Order: sequence, then C-alpha cells, then structure tokens
Amino acid sequence: MPSKIPKDSKMIREGKLTGRIVQIIGPVVDVEFPVGNLPEIFDALEIKTPSGRLVLEVQQHLGDNQVRTISLGSTDGLKRNMQVIATGEPITVPVGTETLGRIFNVIGEPIDGKGEVHAKKFYPIHRPSPPLTEQETKQEIFETGIKVIDLIAPFIKGGKIGVFGGAGVGKTVIIQ
Repeated sequence: MPSKIPKDSKMIREGKLTGRIVQIIGPVVDVEFPVGNLPEIFDALEIKTPSGRLVLEVQQHLGDNQVRTISLGSTDGLKRNMQVIATGEPITVPVGTETLGRIFNVIGEPIDGKGEVHAKKFYPIHRPSPPLTEQETKQEIFETGIKVIDLIAPFIKGGKIGVFGGAGVGKTVIIQ
C-alpha cells in the first residue's frame, strides 16, 4: 500500500503538495501525485479553474501513485495534466446556531445570498453519528400559521416533510 502524507506535512502547509489530472470520465477524475505522497481517502483536493475553484474528494487509491476522486462541481473545461492541490484535510461544513435558516452547497459554502457564515465550529462531512445519548429526543411542533395544516397534519421541527400538490396550490408558501 502506498505511504500517505501526514496531516501536518510541511508540503501541505505550504500548499506544495500537487498532483496532475491523468483521466476524466464525467464526474470521476483520476489524479497522480509524487511517489509516497498520496492524500488520504475523503481528503479534499482543489483545482484552480477560470471560473473559480473546483473541489474533488478522494474516494480510492488506485496504485501507481494515483487516486480516484469525485468532482463536486462541473468537470467542463478540465484537461489532462492540470495541476491539483491537496488540502490535507476532508471537506468541512459550518455547524452551530449560525447555520440555522441558511442554505449551503455540498462543500459548505452559503448559497442563499446572505453573506458569509461566521461559525465557530466546522465538522467534516464524513464523521460518525453522535451516540443516541447525545441526541435530543424532544419533539416540538413547527407552526406554519396555516390552521388546517397545524391542526390536521402538524409538522415536527427537524423532521422530514413531504409536500405534494398540483401547480399553484401554495406548496412554496408553506415552506417559506
């Protein structure tokens, strides 16, 4: 098995651990790194593109110093031999009260137009679930303000809700 780079590697801290794209098949991108310097599974990789940055997540070590990644954005415009930078850490997302009512993309960036999130904590997207003893079991009713829904089919805060109906009946009004 190829050796992996430590998280506190000087190459990562200085942003010097770079690889190159060797193959692109849809959202799957294979990246080659220098001998003995493979990023770990679930680590984030970045590619600088003309439209900003593209984040990849390592899914598999292929051998021959290559990793297979999944692109978390469009791979349009990517070419073989483009430079890829290893971040040395997994994708993290903000957590806490600062995130309530906000909308994020898969890499934790706000997409609701309300500016940056100033969260105190960030958690990796791949982490174990909290033990049941730490989970809150209190159920609280979410008041929609629509008497028929609140009386006949009340929504539980934090639960999953399916809203079905024809066009123009007010589905969007309920979730706003």
